[in-house]
Amino acid sequence: MSTTADPLAALGALPGVAESVESVRKAVDRVYGHRIMRRRSNAVTSEAALRAARGSAALSGADWALEEVRRRTDFGTDDEARVMGAALRLTAEAGQLLSIWRQSPLRVLARLHLVAAASDESRVGRPRQAGEAVDEPLIELPLPDAREVSGRLDGLADLIIAGSSAPALVTAAVVHGELLALRPFTSHNGLVARAAERIVLIGSGLDPKAICPAEVGHAEQGRAEYLAALEGYVSGTPEGMAAWIAHCGRAVEFGVRESTAVCEALQRGAA
Repeated sequence: MSTTADPLAALGALPGVAESVESVRKAVDRVYGHRIMRRRSNAVTSEAALRAARGSAALSGADWALEEVRRRTDFGTDDEARVMGAALRLTAEAGQLLSIWRQSPLRVLARLHLVAAASDESRVGRPRQAGEAVDEPLIELPLPDAREVSGRLDGLADLIIAGSSAPALVTAAVVHGELLALRPFTSHNGLVARAAERIVLIGSGLDPKAICPAEVGHAEQGRAEYLAALEGYVSGTPEGMAAWIAHCGRAVEFGVRESTAVCEALQRGAA
């Protein structure tokens, strides 16, 4: 990452990033301008949250049909059900943490992990310590040690607290990518990273009503593409960073498409 005074803004100047940012902004503006948003925005928000949770869970190994997510009430019976339950809890919790994020992002991340793990084990709700294993089998990138995790988490928190002129998409992509690269907790890192991205997109004002679920888009692009884009972020090269930001931009646009379909269905009285 750049060492300039505003490294996030420097990323926004990478080739192709401005185009991704503009494409996302236009897509978001279109769905917010849909006539159904004037009357039933709460219904769109609720549906987007459900689909966001389903998409995030799919990337963590619980790829359920949407109707299965609606139908099920038991989320503690097996590994996939627990992943889905964690994703649903995180999506609901994210909206409650918006006011805290800019002042204390590490506190928010700890809370997200507590909510995801739903456990009182001593390892829950804090960054992992030296020697502690990480249960994140779907991400096979080299794992930074606990000391590096601590330093980079502090650096990320400092960037958030200081604020940036960077577009929301850039900040959200960096938060998401950094948490996946670090895997700072002993479990549920993917779910937490995507929830944190959600918080940035909503809290920044890009998607204030939470109707553009990037989690849907990450899942639709597929796990292989998701991991390939993440490798670009981890490489730290300008090309890799720009590719990751573009991937996150496409994810938001897929989320917009999903909610546009919800708006159309509500307008027809079919949802």
